[in-house]
Amino acid sequence: MFLGTFEPNLMEKGRLALPKKIREELGGKRLVLTIGFEKCIFGFTEKAWEKTTEPELSRPLFSDKEGRDLRRKMFADAINVELDSQGRFIIPERMMEYAGIEEQVLVKGAGDHFEIWNKNIWEEYRRQIDNG
Repeated sequence: MFLGTFEPNLMEKGRLALPKKIREELGGKRLVLTIGFEKCIFGFTEKAWEKTTEPELSRPLFSDKEGRDLRRKMFADAINVELDSQGRFIIPERMMEYAGIEEQVLVKGAGDHFEIWNKNIWEEYRRQIDNG
């Protein structure tokens, strides 16, 4: 299970080294990244990605517009990523733009996945959810 909050350094060209606890939970060198719903990036193991997306793939393609729209959002922006020997990868530029990631990033465990946030956007979002 992905737990904790980490503040790794974002290197040149969007290169990020995943924290050791996140890498250990991945259990391998491959993961799936996609854009989240609250201006963040989601990261999944390949197995968790398949399990998470399975219900959406079972929705009727032709008669369910909402299902088609959600599929497009989930899959069109998803990519497979391979970590290097030090657990680093490059965040695609379009994902960085979507999430507003520039310098300060947070990697947050979210149970079945982890999330990558612009630190300032996360702090504003957290204030909103704390004030309910």
